[in-house]
Amino acid sequence: MNAGDMMTTTRSLRKKDGLSGVLHELSKNRILYLMVVPTVVFFILNSYMPMFGIYLAFTRYDFRGGIFGSPFIGLQNFDYLFKSGSLWRITRNTVLYNLAFIAIENVLEITMAILLSRIGGRVFKRTAQSLMFLPYFVSYVILGVFVYNLLNYEKGLVNTVLLSLGGEKFDAFNTPRFWPFGLTAAYIWKTVGYGTVIYLASISSISDEYYESAQLDGATVLQQIRFITLPLLKPTFITLFLLSVGRIMRGQFELFYNMVGGNGVLFPTTDVIDTFVYRSVTKSFDIGLGSAAGLYQSLFGFILIIAVNRVVKRVNEDYALF
Repeated sequence: MNAGDMMTTTRSLRKKDGLSGVLHELSKNRILYLMVVPTVVFFILNSYMPMFGIYLAFTRYDFRGGIFGSPFIGLQNFDYLFKSGSLWRITRNTVLYNLAFIAIENVLEITMAILLSRIGGRVFKRTAQSLMFLPYFVSYVILGVFVYNLLNYEKGLVNTVLLSLGGEKFDAFNTPRFWPFGLTAAYIWKTVGYGTVIYLASISSISDEYYESAQLDGATVLQQIRFITLPLLKPTFITLFLLSVGRIMRGQFELFYNMVGGNGVLFPTTDVIDTFVYRSVTKSFDIGLGSAAGLYQSLFGFILIIAVNRVVKRVNEDYALF
């Protein structure tokens, strides 16, 4: 047998060993793999198969011709987005809103978690956690109705109180500069309780021995928080931050749509990528333009999360997602 035949035989044996190893693994853990099948099917149907729709971003969609019968127009949809100024506006609003959400949310969540961890009364602590967590289960539809009844120009609670105090009515739904604050406050009110529970769980996992040693050394409560609690919360914060950055190009469609709707007066400060895509598809029926905006959103978000994860990996590899 020459050298070539020996190499061929060796490769075939390795393939057989590899195949038998895979089959043995599948047979040994078949129950676990069967449990994974629904998740794999879900992502294939809902995440991977729809990716073929990217082709629509390069077409002028025709309902009669369908996807492949629509005229191919190359980058014209993207060219329109750039030249119309819409892309800059929706990108700016999406990024700035999410940066505000991430910054304010994490600061409040860490603060509330530390305060709750320092409270001694078990009944009060549980009651406070329940009340803070409750808004998370309120739908954005209900939140939109709640805000509308608060800010309605004719009979809203805010204007009723202002008139009773001798002031003037405030027309919130015709005041674009108000909504960056209003939307941020509504989002924080709804989500801060959920994040607080996550940070509180991380604080609860910190060993009491650290705090007991610090107390013996004469450390104050603030010093314990600064030198023990906050440093040990760093891994949790970085993980949640990276996950938030991955969603930074998502504009919280439910929040913006249910609180602002189709009020064009407020679009300069409230229009985000998700609402722009929704209007393109359902109002103007320009599916190609909406697909182009959605593709831009996905690519921008992908590049952003890769870049941020790479920076974190250089600083401390243990904190990176991948």
